[in-house]
Amino acid sequence: MELVVLTPEEQYFSGNIKSITVPGVSGEFEVLENHAPLVSAIGEGRVKIIKTDGESVKFDVNRGFLEVINNDLALLVNEIKPVD
Repeated sequence: MELVVLTPEEQYFSGNIKSITVPGVSGEFEVLENHAPLVSAIGEGRVKIIKTDGESVKFDVNRGFLEVINNDLALLVNEIKPVD
């Protein structure tokens, strides 16, 4: 899957991933390869990305949207706070 993470100021992440876990408005959910098309509101909380090499990337977000179409994902958020 190809993911791009965008804020109004920058492109924070772009690359191939195995999965992404996001804080949905009604609770956390995970997107894996071949997920059905989806547009979902994102709440405040932690995003966890597992890259194809197994490395994980984590950061906190402050509301936005996730779009999934044909293994192409776009996460559009207002603000990102990196996690150590």
